[in-house]
Amino acid sequence: MINLSESAQAYFRRLLESQGGDAVGIRLSAVEPGTPRADARLEFCEAVDLRGDEWAIDCEGFTLYVDADSVPWLDAAEIDFASQATGGQLTIRAPRIKGEAPAGNASLVERVRWLIESEINPQLASHKGRVALESIDADGVVYLRFGGGCHGCGMADVTLKQGIEKQMMARFPEVTAVRDATDHSTGSAPYIARG
Repeated sequence: MINLSESAQAYFRRLLESQGGDAVGIRLSAVEPGTPRADARLEFCEAVDLRGDEWAIDCEGFTLYVDADSVPWLDAAEIDFASQATGGQLTIRAPRIKGEAPAGNASLVERVRWLIESEINPQLASHKGRVALESIDADGVVYLRFGGGCHGCGMADVTLKQGIEKQMMARFPEVTAVRDATDHSTGSAPYIARG
């Protein structure tokens, strides 16, 4: 169930009225659902834009169409509009859009990948960096490959030992160490050049 506040419905009605009548409603969809980059997209839609499998939520004066593939990700979403002196702010809170962490009985690979994508890579993105899981051996040693600004960065070892390894070992008792599998000499745009 998606909850649209009265103020959000009034806001959408005003937007639709400004379109001159071609739009039949507002379409809501999830973009890159199940990932840390997930986001909600709102757009005007005309009858020709609809596939016919959308969920239709009838509101006063318009219909909100939810793409069928997006429904599981947008279930329990709340859409609100807060008026402000400078106009207003539309907010969409969709607690399921980024997916859910794997259960405790999921494989270590799944749980480590989730941690990398949901917590570690968003932190590294501030330096235009990222890591990817290369492998996990039978002894619980995790091998990562650095990319972007972390590939060739002089601080990659510190990032690995003081940040990523501590975070992984605290979260997963099965992880015994974290190692870097990157050939840093091939990095082309390091955040901090190696000495």
